[in-house]
Amino acid sequence: MSTILWITWKDYGHPEAGGAEVVARELTARLCADGHAVTMLTCGYPGAPAQGQLGGVRVIRVGSSRYLHPFQAFGYYVRHLRGRFDIVIEEVNGAAPYFCVLFEHRARRFLLYHQLGRKNWLYEVPAPFGRLGYHILAPAATRLASLSGVPVITVSASTRAALAKHGFGPSRTHIISEGIQLQPLPSLAAVHKYDRPTCLCLGAMRAMKRTLDQVKAFEIAKQRLPGLQLKIAGSAAGAYGRQVLSYARRSPYAADITYLGHVSAADKLALLRQSHVILQTAVEEGWGLTITEAAAQGTPAVAYDVAGLRDSIRHQQTGLTTAENPASLAEAIVRLLTARNFYEQCRRAAWQWSRHITFQQSYQDFTRIVGLA
Repeated sequence: MSTILWITWKDYGHPEAGGAEVVARELTARLCADGHAVTMLTCGYPGAPAQGQLGGVRVIRVGSSRYLHPFQAFGYYVRHLRGRFDIVIEEVNGAAPYFCVLFEHRARRFLLYHQLGRKNWLYEVPAPFGRLGYHILAPAATRLASLSGVPVITVSASTRAALAKHGFGPSRTHIISEGIQLQPLPSLAAVHKYDRPTCLCLGAMRAMKRTLDQVKAFEIAKQRLPGLQLKIAGSAAGAYGRQVLSYARRSPYAADITYLGHVSAADKLALLRQSHVILQTAVEEGWGLTITEAAAQGTPAVAYDVAGLRDSIRHQQTGLTTAENPASLAEAIVRLLTARNFYEQCRRAAWQWSRHITFQQSYQDFTRIVGLA
């Protein structure tokens, strides 16, 4: 059995944990179940112990700042962990590598990129630092990481193509399947949608998710679909979330917009099943995880044609991708919801595809790449 070090910004218990942390949890849980010893070096957060166990994984938390954590984690690794593992997985978040793989000479080393996250700098970090990150820091860090010669693991063709532009040759970049925790419906026959056509906006409201675009697209589509309603589920913490809610309250269609806040797993499942279409407008993703989750529950997607989202949708087969503006998104919503036969074809194709996107397949891909199969 092997000893494995997994370096990442957030563990699954982090209050800001998202899709990448779901993937890490599922893969590390399977590694532990197969008898491997996994240690995760990650960032601290309020209430979290410096060291502990999480689902069989030994967790070491260093620092608490997203921006300082790469340096703190690197220092801890060099002092305490270097040379002690058989495999090192360095998960790159927000185009900020830890560079631990450059100083590891015993272990088999791998970089894990869900996405480059370069565009997120422009949306999440105030100017001028956002532009500095986008134009200089992120490209330089990615190029430097590419010089390590370390094999790369990613989850989509979009990310592999983006990495190729920064020196990661396609031959050393391996794709693993995404997976979903939700069990796909055994049949679409038993699904009951809302009585009114319903768009679903799901996920934390952040500038890089462009949630406001979804509200504006709903307003445009509403003019042609009078019965249309919008349900918004997810945290609205922060200035951007407050901006979205303020806009929604002032909308001429405010009565048809429902904000549900953070929802339970059971309520999320019900929303995914009962809504007619899920919307996604992120700047970029590694993979549109909620798109596949919705597909598993019989709900197709309309999303911007960007990295990650275009990988999780087969355009005009399982949903629609559009230009990056609310008017185009609205046009696709109207098209999908007014062409009944087309809609039924998309939701069935999406549901059928979702049944092949599993964490068991992801794990099989992963173990083959890192030499554990």
